Amino acid sequence: MAEEELHSIHIHLDRLLAERGMTLTELSAQVGITVVNLSILKNGRAKAIRFSTLSKICDVLHCQPGDLITHHPAGPA
Repeated sequence: MAEEELHSIHIHLDRLLAERGMTLTELSAQVGITVVNLSILKNGRAKAIRFSTLSKICDVLHCQPGDLITHHPAGPA
């Protein structure tokens, strides 16, 4: 299996942006992170996120890290 298929972390940036009526471009401008990097995070292709980035996103979206990131284990194979 490819590495990206093995993790069970899910990012809910699309939902949070929709709930707040905000675009990825607007979030990028307010957080100071490129649209490309936010897109990688939004699409679940990020391998890591810095706490400083997570803090900025949570500040702008007025959310908690658990609103943005959840863990859904696949269970025993």
